[in-house]
Amino acid sequence: MTRLPILPVILVLTASTALAQSEKEIDCGYQADVAGAVQQARLDGVSEKNVREKIEAGNPAWPDRYSNAIPVFAAQIYQIRKRDLKKINLRSEWLGTCLNN
Repeated sequence: MTRLPILPVILVLTASTALAQSEKEIDCGYQADVAGAVQQARLDGVSEKNVREKIEAGNPAWPDRYSNAIPVFAAQIYQIRKRDLKKINLRSEWLGTCLNN
């Protein structure tokens, strides 16, 4: 009989942990999408000055607030040589890094 009251507590804790993880996965996914979009814009020859405008013109699927990160990502991504940038998948790299932090 003492196990019955403990079970609902465990279920609530498990559900809240899954929800928090899900929110993190969504957030990291959007961040990774931004990184990938900036990488693609760089590879497409879009200037750093115009990258935000170009990406936003494509109506990205992420919430508007994530577009604020475009200049931050661009500042770093535009320092990478294109030939090196072609060899990596920044979306995937960022997603893995974000989820592990």
